[in-house]
Amino acid sequence: MKRNRSFKFLLIALLMMAYNQENLQAKENKPNIILILADDLGFETIGCYGNASYQTPRIDNLAEKGVKFNHCYAQPLCTPSRVKFMTGKYNFRNYEQFGYLNTNETTFAHLLKADGYATCIAGKWQLKGDEFAPFKAGFDEYLLWQITFTSYNERYKNPRVLENGKMKKFNNGEYGPRMFADFIMDFMERKKDEPFLVYYPMVLAHRPFVPSPDSKNYDSFKIANSGGSKDAITDTTYFKDEVAYMDKLIGELVDKTKELGISDNTLILFTGDNGTGKEVVSKMKDGNKIKGMKGATCKYGRHVPLVAYWDGKIEEGQVNDNLIDFSDFLPTLCDVAGVELPNGFMTDGYSFYPQMKNEDYKARDWVFSHFDCGKEKYPKRRMVHNKEWKLYENGDIFHISEDPLEENVLSLDDLNGNEKKLISTFKEVLSQLKSDQ
Repeated sequence: MKRNRSFKFLLIALLMMAYNQENLQAKENKPNIILILADDLGFETIGCYGNASYQTPRIDNLAEKGVKFNHCYAQPLCTPSRVKFMTGKYNFRNYEQFGYLNTNETTFAHLLKADGYATCIAGKWQLKGDEFAPFKAGFDEYLLWQITFTSYNERYKNPRVLENGKMKKFNNGEYGPRMFADFIMDFMERKKDEPFLVYYPMVLAHRPFVPSPDSKNYDSFKIANSGGSKDAITDTTYFKDEVAYMDKLIGELVDKTKELGISDNTLILFTGDNGTGKEVVSKMKDGNKIKGMKGATCKYGRHVPLVAYWDGKIEEGQVNDNLIDFSDFLPTLCDVAGVELPNGFMTDGYSFYPQMKNEDYKARDWVFSHFDCGKEKYPKRRMVHNKEWKLYENGDIFHISEDPLEENVLSLDDLNGNEKKLISTFKEVLSQLKSDQ
């Protein structure tokens, strides 16, 4: 009897060891994800997209070694983009007010955390709530600006930040973007032996446009501790410094994955939350100049860069001309992580992970946007478009590949037969999504 009991204990122990080993192996095989969201940065500010004004060698290198997506579209302003980005839903489904994310919403952090991922967020929040809001959004750790305060001027030099529930104010020349990157790299070092998700909504390169630590006059430059958007410095002299420092920090994160020996198991995605600020005019390599159109629903208000890099796991030098929408990020992250969406979970997005791997996929035929941010200066607009044509809900038609500023409204009489069929399809999309509201 004792021998049988001992044998049973031994068998149970062996089965538990095998189970734990299998779980450990499955956990080790899950890739890390670093998701970087720059602030107020349209596609035209990045070298690999044709910019000639600013230095972005590290981002350009990621594009050379990975995938450059030529047609990624955000919302025209940050909060609508962030809500759509984090939840995978069109704004009419869950957007309630500017600067707010309902804590009942499921984010990509919730989904990956439930599957064993360690989760971290650092940078800009702007989604309201108390000191527990990032935890409620699915993040294990955070270092964030703009949760319980609104000063525009405390994101850069001498920042005021909230770290895992504790408010911290710095006054000795510390630089917010530097602190956020260091926080992330510390998290990566501590979590290198388990799968992790890093969400890095950068504070760069939003107003105020001020020197970075690499600028000659950083130490002597004075920035007020208080002030809202109207008090933010809009002189674009230092915009190039902010872009250069942003690029530098992204390079450091890439280098950290190599230092930790996890670069071949870490996907890095870089994009921007909306078009560049209207104060910024960027020179392009072809001689053209592009004015930032943040807040506008035209190309220069919504067209953002998107670069994907995964050392040794995705083919180098890919240029992807398919449409990508901000609702696509949540299903893409889940696809990469091998996380199945819960039964009944609603998303408007489609994974673009197969496109990175050159596997079979169906590209988007159109992108839809519902923009109603809750601010009077930005009227509600709903639209559908592809790379060539756009239809607004009010009936306005634009040939956006030829008219990116949408200065010439067209009628159906101006279109040929195939173009009319396309606009008819767009009308059906608008009608269907209106019935979903």
